[in-house]
Amino acid sequence: MGRLTRVGAVLSRTLSAWWARGGRRALKIAGAVLVLPWVLLVVLAVFTPLPPELVRGPESGEVSVVIRDRHGVMLRELRAGDGTRARWVPLAAMGERIQRALLAAEDRRFAWHPGVDPAAVLRAFGQLCVEGRVVSGASTLTQQLARTVRPRPRSVVGKIGEMALALRIEASLSKREILEQYLNRVVFGPGVRGVEAASRFTFDKGTAELSLAEAAALAAMPRGPVLYDPQRGTERLLRRRDRILRRMLDGGLASEAEVAGALAEPLRVAGRGGGLGAPHLVEAVLSGAADRRAGALRGKVSEVTLTLDRGLQREVEVLTQEAVRSLGSRAVTAAAVVVLENATGEILAYVGAPDAEDEARLGHNDGVLALRQPGSALKPFVYGLAMERLGYTAATVLPDVALELPLAEGSYAPRNYDGRFHGPVRLREALANSYNVPAVWAAAALGPERVLERLRALGFLTLDREATHYGVAIALGDGEVRLLDLAAAYAVLARGGTYLPPRAVREARDRQGAALVLGEGDGGAAKGTATAGEGTATAGEGTAAAGVRGKPVRVLDAVRARIVTDILADPQARLGAFGEENVLELPFAAAVKTGTSKGFRDNVAVGYTPEVTVAVWVGNFDGSPMVGVSGVTGAGPLLHGAMVAAARLRPPHAFEPVDPAAIVEVEICSLSGKRPTAVCPHRRGELLPREEVEALGSCDMHEEVLIDRQTGLRAGPLCRGDAVEARVMERYEARLAGWARAAGRPVAPEEMSPRCGEEAAQEGARREAMGVVFPVEGARFVMDASVASVQAIRLRASVPRGARRPRFVVDGQVLAAPEGWADYALKPGAHRVRAEAEGARPSEEVGFSVEE
Repeated sequence: MGRLTRVGAVLSRTLSAWWARGGRRALKIAGAVLVLPWVLLVVLAVFTPLPPELVRGPESGEVSVVIRDRHGVMLRELRAGDGTRARWVPLAAMGERIQRALLAAEDRRFAWHPGVDPAAVLRAFGQLCVEGRVVSGASTLTQQLARTVRPRPRSVVGKIGEMALALRIEASLSKREILEQYLNRVVFGPGVRGVEAASRFTFDKGTAELSLAEAAALAAMPRGPVLYDPQRGTERLLRRRDRILRRMLDGGLASEAEVAGALAEPLRVAGRGGGLGAPHLVEAVLSGAADRRAGALRGKVSEVTLTLDRGLQREVEVLTQEAVRSLGSRAVTAAAVVVLENATGEILAYVGAPDAEDEARLGHNDGVLALRQPGSALKPFVYGLAMERLGYTAATVLPDVALELPLAEGSYAPRNYDGRFHGPVRLREALANSYNVPAVWAAAALGPERVLERLRALGFLTLDREATHYGVAIALGDGEVRLLDLAAAYAVLARGGTYLPPRAVREARDRQGAALVLGEGDGGAAKGTATAGEGTATAGEGTAAAGVRGKPVRVLDAVRARIVTDILADPQARLGAFGEENVLELPFAAAVKTGTSKGFRDNVAVGYTPEVTVAVWVGNFDGSPMVGVSGVTGAGPLLHGAMVAAARLRPPHAFEPVDPAAIVEVEICSLSGKRPTAVCPHRRGELLPREEVEALGSCDMHEEVLIDRQTGLRAGPLCRGDAVEARVMERYEARLAGWARAAGRPVAPEEMSPRCGEEAAQEGARREAMGVVFPVEGARFVMDASVASVQAIRLRASVPRGARRPRFVVDGQVLAAPEGWADYALKPGAHRVRAEAEGARPSEEVGFSVEE
């Protein structure tokens, strides 16, 4: 104690002497040296501008977009323009755990310092002097934010500039604003900007959902984004997390119980999803092409929840790849599939190409949105319209015989896929077997204008040319449509006649994370003005409104839609073209239709149950033809697989039974489609609208005829006994007579047997009538003003045996037709034509018109 007293006395005398010799002046100089830099720093801060992005906040930078499936599972993340995962979240939405953890990790005196922490600076300087190296940093959160928005060189000058900017930021923004800017702008890992993006990438959850341990782990990352990257291992990150948790306890930022629980929590990093995550659908959603209700979302969103089911999507992707591989030897390189949920119009699966990264096969193209010819896939809508407007039924007999229709540039003669004509076919068989000629006949009877109106009402807005451009070939898919629109149109049949636009987006959030109100986009919707027909919605306005607002619009008559579905779901009806046990047969009730474009360039196949609709396209993106691949051999197998896969997600039920108050099953003659008489050999049940039953009539194609066994002609009164045989034979109208004779049908003879008397024979020859085969009643022809030569059509007649000197009479003018045909020079106006011959009854007059 005495020694300490003496030491103190000596020290006191020494300090007194130093003070007397000028110590006071030295202290003033030292104080000036310490204070002056801070004064100069404040002056520099006054003249340092505040970065404008800190004023604009979230508007100042791009954000990445997270894409999720309908269950919330992340499919992919589209990075921001700078290549990072980034998203902006207000401080209030982050939760307080991440804020506490960050302050403990980086700046415990954040609430008190002015942007630069003098105590931390002195501590760091002292450690540098003692240790000869940098032991700890002195940067505050504000300084880190400053060098994030304005990177500077790692030098003394750069550090001074950083400190000045930090002071400027503190003078301009509140502490909460600074913390929000920091958490949203600082890098938290390789390619990860902002704590929200880091939270979702690392733990697959938002910051508000983080546990204290997870928050501490994220707070560790800004110190070393690469060093603490959990994708490279979690050992370092775990050690730093635990240090931060203990600092939270020491700083009073967490309770002892909270820290103990967090220290015991294992570090679980979310696994990264595989695959590219439906790239074609994502692009279609961002551009607005897949969901007109939502409109274009590019640049507007930070998160999108799709209607897609990830499991079904992956299964359909694999099926598509396998289908293309199996068809590789037949020059097939691409395919596309879309699956819709009928009740909502939501897209459950969407494969635009087998491999989006396959540049050689143009995989970046989207087959779901590409314009392709659908072939026969439009026929159900043509026949449905004919049922509504012309009184056709599933029992209506249509002619499948040689047909030639004049066009401005020549003539059009449709042919069937199998190269044969099938004579009289009921509408059910014509549609189920996809015969071309009856479909063209129905389209000609309707007129291309009506057909085009109906197709536009169903959402085929890409058919934007005049009706004359497509002509009656529109029934065979002579126009380009999107596979997505084809699926949506078939879903109309599945719903019983109501249209819903396809939906791809369940929820979207803007750049600030707020939910967007869907249904207010431009929709890319209908511009057409056509009407869908009596009792249905306006095509242009109706589907456009539905496209934006997602409201159902009635487009088809419910009764006819149900009958069309019954036809497409009838495997017996399509036996003639497809045979038994083909790929269109499914282990559950389903309606199906295929289509093949001209030159084998496009295959489509569409199928639906009450729950889902699946549409498939197979072909090549460069438009090159496939080698002998039809809808049933190309797209058919893929449709089968996709339908079965979709059925596992949405188990199918049987189609609703027909309403007996609206639809009646009636027995008909299989040949004539009318009520059978006693001599009709084949009968079947058919579904008819109740109001069409009375007009059905009795079969007029079968009759019992007395035949002279020796001549095969009708037996007159002079033929008796065993020489006469009663046979059930068939009668055909003029347009079918030639086919029936060529096909060897048991056609009832009109001539009387000569053995039964000359007078009877002559009477029989006069009984058969001439027939006008072409033009048909109501035909319309348009003269091409650009053609200088004479424009003509070829009149054709059916001439019965025994008739002599056949001729046409057009508006009173006689044209000789020795071979049953004659060319007629077109003249504007309405005209009437009949066919005559000696020894035969004249035909009924047929009216047609010619327009300039």
